[in-house]
Amino acid sequence: MKTNFEHERNNDPGSTSNDDNFTDRVRSNQHKLTSELRHQYDFIVCGSGSSGSVVARRLAENPDVSVLLLEAGGTDDVPSVVTANQWFMNLGSDRDWSFQGQPNPHVNDRSIPFSMGKVLGGGSSINVMVWARGHQHDWDLFAAEVNDPAWGYESVLNLYRRLEDWYGAPDPMYRGTGGPVFVQPAPDPNPIAPATIAGARSVGIPTFENPNGRMMEAVKGAAISDVRVRNGKRESIFRSYVFPYLDRPNLTVLTHALVTRLTFQGKRATGVEISYRGTLYRIGAAVEVVLSLGAIHTPKVLMQSGIGDEAELQRLGIPVVQHLPGVGQNFQDHVAFDCVWEYKTALQPRNNLSEAIFFSTSQSGLDSPDLFVCQAEVPKSSAENAVWFGLPDAGWTLFGAIAHPKSRGRLRLTGANPSDPIVIDANTLSDPDDLKTAIACIELCREVGNSAPLRPFVKREVMPGNLKGAELERFIRDAATSFWHETCTAKMGQDAMSVVDSDLRVYGIDNLRIADGSILPRVTTGNTMAPCVIVGERAAEILHLEHQLQTTVKTDSSVQ
Repeated sequence: MKTNFEHERNNDPGSTSNDDNFTDRVRSNQHKLTSELRHQYDFIVCGSGSSGSVVARRLAENPDVSVLLLEAGGTDDVPSVVTANQWFMNLGSDRDWSFQGQPNPHVNDRSIPFSMGKVLGGGSSINVMVWARGHQHDWDLFAAEVNDPAWGYESVLNLYRRLEDWYGAPDPMYRGTGGPVFVQPAPDPNPIAPATIAGARSVGIPTFENPNGRMMEAVKGAAISDVRVRNGKRESIFRSYVFPYLDRPNLTVLTHALVTRLTFQGKRATGVEISYRGTLYRIGAAVEVVLSLGAIHTPKVLMQSGIGDEAELQRLGIPVVQHLPGVGQNFQDHVAFDCVWEYKTALQPRNNLSEAIFFSTSQSGLDSPDLFVCQAEVPKSSAENAVWFGLPDAGWTLFGAIAHPKSRGRLRLTGANPSDPIVIDANTLSDPDDLKTAIACIELCREVGNSAPLRPFVKREVMPGNLKGAELERFIRDAATSFWHETCTAKMGQDAMSVVDSDLRVYGIDNLRIADGSILPRVTTGNTMAPCVIVGERAAEILHLEHQLQTTVKTDSSVQ
């Protein structure tokens, strides 16, 4: 029987991927470590997603530091995770938390589904594998919010160069090689992808050599997508960062372990309570606890543990540890809309089924993009619009999004018990400016989709067609869906609604940090996996400095 860790190791430089004994060592080592769980570890990292995996790996680089990485989900060694073009099969599966938003009058009383990863690797194991760094203005805004240049664009650009293993045209000014994160432009893309870039160029959007680097300093741009796919296989953040260290004695990865609460002595976090194999366990953290559970479960665990709005906690009978009214507030996501065309002659999708991306603006005078569009090489839409318009057997989609929605949602507990579900009031399209931006997004998608470079691929436009006024608004409210970029619910900042400071410490609490997309003050421009890796790298840097951890990076994976 395969274990959670029986899977080919990444072929990154310096690894022992050709060592036939590596997987056996991992299986044996992790079996031993998890069957002999300790009462206390130096660090407990909660969540193995795009931030938590980075934190756990960087801490475990010090052989004298014990690290426990907790994951509520199970193995990532399944075809729908490993095989890049099967990613959509994870949606709604047991590898997806399958959250559901509240019915919302601004989207015609629909309940929008919010997928998040419940598996080793978190979102990086079920997402579309697009690597998008975020815009220069995003990072400079974050630095200004916390008055810390370490979060600014120049600092973050250095991090990106350090962590990347770029397999595209050499670009040392912007791209890095030799790091843990394999990235490449979608190889041998479907012909419709470069045609989409040409279509964007025909409407005034400049073409770039790749969608990161220079393009993330521009107001508009189009490029073949950067993807975390190698030889048709997914490269998750867990596989890139954690897996190569799983034969070491100081890193324990425990799956099917649901974090229910934090434990405290006064205002000091002392560890976690977990539900594991039907039993509640308490495990201590001698140094720190790091929450990397994502923008829905991180605030949920904080509130269940007594950190949140005092009045809300008291109403539910939860003892208050720290009044932080911003916990669960400021919920953001890229609201997205499908525009669909039927193929004239069907083409098979390639790579991750999404190989072209472009960024633009909804109005003149903006200094950074407020719209972005990913092409899907299959037809897709909300259930409501699929019924209304029908979907062709063979087609393609421009999946357009509002990059910086003004609408803000909130999360609420329904009870004091950790098993009580959380309520997601996403408030999608509640700000009237978002509807105006959505109209501009649809107009841009139609302008590109119906442009001359794409006509050879079009039999007909399926949706929305030339709708105006109330009909267009109805289409938008029925189309609105999640881009699966849930963020910002425990934001970094200095105001009364901030939850963490620039060093990711939870205000008023010792030995507790948050490292995931919930700390972003604003959702970044484009897909959020890469920014979450940066959050993990920043958290690790901060922890190393604060606790004076020395890193010993070994050139092989043997236990020494």
